[in-house]
Amino acid sequence: PRPPTWIGGLHRWSGRAAFLLTIPVAFHCLYALGLQYDAARVLVHSLLGCFFYGVFVAKMLALPRRGLPGWGLPVLGGLAFTALVGLWLTSSLWFFTAIGVRL
Repeated sequence: PRPPTWIGGLHRWSGRAAFLLTIPVAFHCLYALGLQYDAARVLVHSLLGCFFYGVFVAKMLALPRRGLPGWGLPVLGGLAFTALVGLWLTSSLWFFTAIGVRL
């Protein structure tokens, strides 16, 4: 069965909204904190953040192209998702080791 026709529009607009909501975070990280390489976790987090935005922009630029191979968008989407998971893991690692969870 085919998915409903509104799913494509919802996916596009939720991606745009997610990108717009992460711009202030990325701006703060890049300009207020800068690239820090004194701790391995922070370095990996910084590099993954740059990689994520690079892959995301590449994916957005590849969307309107018609001559792209069929595997192009899934690979770019998978790389963006992998970078996002890595970003989440490196920031949650800091949160749980520095602050912890108190019940």
